[in-house]
Amino acid sequence: MRFLHLHSSFDAGGKELRAARLMNAFGRSVSHAVVSSQPGAHGAAVALDPMLDVVYPRDFPSLQGSPLPARLLRVAKAMRGFDLILTYNWGAMDAVLAHRLYARTLGLAPLVHHEDGFNEDEADGLKRSRNMFRRVALSGAAALVVPSRRLEAIALGEWQQPPSRVHLILNGIATGAYHAAPPADAVPGLTKQPGDLWVGTLAGLRAVKNLPLLVRTFAALPPQWRLVIVGEGPERAAIAAQAAAMGIAERVHLPGFVPEPSRVVGLFDIFALSSRSEQFPISVVEAMAAGIPVVSPAVGDVAQMVAAENLPYVAPAGDEAALARALAELAADPSMRGAVGAANRAVALAQYDEDAMICAYRNVYGAAMGPGSFP
Repeated sequence: MRFLHLHSSFDAGGKELRAARLMNAFGRSVSHAVVSSQPGAHGAAVALDPMLDVVYPRDFPSLQGSPLPARLLRVAKAMRGFDLILTYNWGAMDAVLAHRLYARTLGLAPLVHHEDGFNEDEADGLKRSRNMFRRVALSGAAALVVPSRRLEAIALGEWQQPPSRVHLILNGIATGAYHAAPPADAVPGLTKQPGDLWVGTLAGLRAVKNLPLLVRTFAALPPQWRLVIVGEGPERAAIAAQAAAMGIAERVHLPGFVPEPSRVVGLFDIFALSSRSEQFPISVVEAMAAGIPVVSPAVGDVAQMVAAENLPYVAPAGDEAALARALAELAADPSMRGAVGAANRAVALAQYDEDAMICAYRNVYGAAMGPGSFP
């Protein structure tokens, strides 16, 4: 079987790494063509099994541009010859519309769209024009997969999708991989010394993650605390500049992307988010599986994800002072960190193991292609 994946970027973010895990799980019975509309943005490829058959077509028409019929027809023609078409987020919505318009004429494979959240330009509210565009484009999709209850409500409401098309599949991980404590030097270029305490996060360094705010909320913690931001992206310089402005540059570390989060997240004493917009962040599940307490604004499903013991450390969205207080309170109480972390781990083991997620995706993809098509 041949699957086509259409991403605005295949850099190593949450949805891309989940797609890579699914590709690995499906094994060598499926070959994959992965399109990133940003040239060379293939960072998530490091998480793929090297034995898989994966290509990155350079001649695929751009996923960005005016949605004019001639351009959409070119995109649709490039989708021929596959058994399943998988599209991801707003950046691939033109391809969803192209499929809607030309699938029957060109005999295209069924399409499953995935919505994981919103970019900076919709972090504070959805755009009406995009909602209308999604309504039209998604009417031709075999399925729409969302990872959060908030997105499910948006799909059914603002996007007016029928319940039969919308599938809520919670993000899952290999929880067992997070049980063992990582070695002190697991983070590239950085060793956790005796007595050090780490606030850590796993995030693409993008504006919507609001990481300069995390630097500001961290700044008042005692000197034994360090902030470790694992990830890569265009906001690196802005984060470093904020750390320098706060006089804590030597305590803020940007080691880059790590392909196996299970090897590093257990070194964190507190996991922290500062995002302006999230849905069901995989990084929170990873922290929970490692037995780490979470400090976060109440964005997306975070308050529903964490254990009840962790709820006092989920601050109101947009309240920087409340987020700083939550971080300071948890940093000052090691026994509470241990109790909250243990409760989070229990929830992760019970609800967020990846076997259930993989099974759900296999069922959705198989239903789209037809009975018996995807064993």
